[in-house]
Amino acid sequence: MKKYILIFFVLLFVGCGSSKKTVLKAPNTPVIGDSHTKINNDVVKIPKVSESIPVMESKELPTVMNTKVRVEAMMREGFNKEADWTETVHYDVRRPHYVIIHHTAQNGIAQTIRTFQLDHTKVSAHYIIGRDGRVVQMLNDYLRSWHAGKSKWGNITDMNSVSLGIELDNNGQEPFSNEQIESLLKLLGDLKTKYRIPFTNFIGHADVAPTRKNDPSVYFPWKRLAENGFGVWYDEHNLVPVPEGFNYVDALRIVGYDVSNLRAAIIAFKRKFIVTDVGETMSDFDKRVLYNLYRRYF
Repeated sequence: MKKYILIFFVLLFVGCGSSKKTVLKAPNTPVIGDSHTKINNDVVKIPKVSESIPVMESKELPTVMNTKVRVEAMMREGFNKEADWTETVHYDVRRPHYVIIHHTAQNGIAQTIRTFQLDHTKVSAHYIIGRDGRVVQMLNDYLRSWHAGKSKWGNITDMNSVSLGIELDNNGQEPFSNEQIESLLKLLGDLKTKYRIPFTNFIGHADVAPTRKNDPSVYFPWKRLAENGFGVWYDEHNLVPVPEGFNYVDALRIVGYDVSNLRAAIIAFKRKFIVTDVGETMSDFDKRVLYNLYRRYF
C-alpha cells in the first residue's frame, strides 16, 4: 500500500514540472454556420438610401401642347376673372358647314403629317387620305384648322371657320387612286350625314382661293363625287344655249366664286368643270356649262 502511495506522488511531481504547450487562438474568430449573425446597430451605422444615392437636380418636363391642353388653355383665357361665374347649358361648338378638298403636293402621307406638326408651317387639315386609302384624322371636326388660308366663297371670307379640310396624298401631277377616292367617298358620306352638310357645299381649295391655289388639280373626279351626292355637276345631255342677256360674271358670283379677280375665277371654274381647256376666256360651250350649273342653284 505504501508502495503505491509513493509511486503516485512521484508521478504528480514529474507532471507539474514539465513544460506546457501554448495554443494561440485569435480573438473573435468568425464562425461559419447556418445561423444569421445579428448586427448591433449601436456599433455599425447603416446609411439610408437617400444618403447613399447622389442628389440629382430635378428638371421639370416640358408640357406637351396637344389638342386637349390647347383647348383647356383657351377655355381658361376665355374666363373674365372680374365677373361671377355660373355655367349655362345652352351652347354649341363650331359645326362645319363646308368640306374643302385639297391635294398635298408632297411626297407621301408621312411628309404631310410631319408638315402639320411643325410650328413654323402654320398649316393643318382635319383629315389626310393616303394613296392606299388610309385615313388619318389630325384634328377634331369641331375645331378650326388652318387649311384654306385667305379664301372666299359667296359672302364668306373666313372659310377656315366654317369648313373641314381634307388633304389627299397627291403631288398634283397624277391621277388619284381608286382606293383613295373610295375612302374619300365613305368619309364624305359620314360627314354629310353627321353635320347635315348640303350637297352644294363640297368644294375644292381652288374654288375658294383661285388666285393662289389649283388643288385638287384637273385629275380630281368631281363628276364622280357629284354622282354620289357631294358637289354639283352639269347635265351633259341638256346643255341648252344660254338666254339672251345671260351675264356669266354674275353667274360665277352666284355659284360662289370671288370675281374680284375675274381671270382667276374663270380659270378655277374651267379647271374644275371643263378640264380640257383652262384658259382665261369663256367660250360658248363654257357658258352653257355655267348656265346649266347656275340653274341648279335657282
